[in-house]
Amino acid sequence: MDISNCKHLRFFGLHLNSLACKCVALVVIALVLRAIFLPSFSSLGGIGNNNLFAVNNNPSTLNQELRIEKTQFLEVPQIIWGLNNQKIAFARACLTARMLNRTLLMPSLSASLFYKEIDLLQPISFDKVFQFENFNSLCKGFVQLGRYSEVSNQSDVFELRKGSGRRWTVKRDLDQLRQFRNNLYDGYEIIRIVGKNPFLWHDHWPVKDYARVFECLVLVEEISREADKIVSKIREIGSKEIRKIEPFQNVIDPVPYVAVHMRIEKDWMIHCKKLEQRSNISEICSSKEEIMERVGNIVGLKTPAVIYLAVADALLEDNSILTGWKEGLLPFEKKKLGVVEIYKKHQYLIQSAIDYEVCLRSDVFVGNSFSTFSSLLVLDRTQKMIKMGARNLCGMEAKWPSYSYNLRGESKGPHPWMTNMSNLNLQAISYGSNHVSC
Repeated sequence: MDISNCKHLRFFGLHLNSLACKCVALVVIALVLRAIFLPSFSSLGGIGNNNLFAVNNNPSTLNQELRIEKTQFLEVPQIIWGLNNQKIAFARACLTARMLNRTLLMPSLSASLFYKEIDLLQPISFDKVFQFENFNSLCKGFVQLGRYSEVSNQSDVFELRKGSGRRWTVKRDLDQLRQFRNNLYDGYEIIRIVGKNPFLWHDHWPVKDYARVFECLVLVEEISREADKIVSKIREIGSKEIRKIEPFQNVIDPVPYVAVHMRIEKDWMIHCKKLEQRSNISEICSSKEEIMERVGNIVGLKTPAVIYLAVADALLEDNSILTGWKEGLLPFEKKKLGVVEIYKKHQYLIQSAIDYEVCLRSDVFVGNSFSTFSSLLVLDRTQKMIKMGARNLCGMEAKWPSYSYNLRGESKGPHPWMTNMSNLNLQAISYGSNHVSC
């Protein structure tokens, strides 16, 4: 447009001289540029594409909208006790965070095993045992972990104190959690649960939810490599022993092995005897001889068979656990395999994680249905078979069969074992003989 002709134009009924026309032209240009290049702030109640001059002057609305954008966290006490108790406690903390629509701040685990001397516990960061990023990737959309470095204001905390005692029922605990889903607590960046450790919290979640969390727990490479060494040693020595027995037979490579979680140490026997008396159940404790007999009578187990004995260190000096096995069964434990030093260089928690992984990878697993270690292993193995679409989950026809030696099965062997994923809480698969679903 020829600016010299602007004086002939009318704007709101007024004649403009050339200077005024230039000003109008500059304003129009500025507004056009603003509409094109200025980002939309409509989500914060400010300037938007559809309303260039809309401003939200309501501070409460603005604060509410800002809170939606900010991650909210749940903090829990240090997780303690044995490896599998800690895994359960961690999963329970994750599911609590999920219920509250919050991200769980990465908790501290315990590298040592002390039940009473809390001051002697050795904290270890979660990401020293399990892969942090991998966990969030695998569990995306279900539960998430956060780091303390992600918290913008660590003093913006509301403390939630868990109840305790017999009067603190499952219902009261659930009602408390539902209360903290209320919008009244959205203003706090962190809800910190104080009191007893998460393993002792009431259980409100089905087995399938725990299984979903457990499958996201992947050991860090350093620990996984240690398990690789043990498994390789079992297969290597087993292969040599089988060739001695059957020099002219073709040996399957890699050689399959049976892992037996052999609970016969003194403290376990005291615990299980008390449990039998308290629950009026006689199928909890198993003697060494009973375990040997039932493993030897697994229907369909091909021999010669390599047997890895996952036993407490106190039993490594007891050579009798290696004798008395049925012909064709080749038993090994850490000492006979020559791998004790691999375990000794690590803290208790890492040692347990290595042994768990070795048993998890076994071709056949045999354990005690009242043991947390055995119960979680069978849960993991069952979940793996379900995920791959396996039809047979029980017996030697299964991809990764499991058995319970404290329960008598067919032909005086151990009872086939899989986890019932439809159970409504985790306790249904622990401390009981009625949860062995095969």
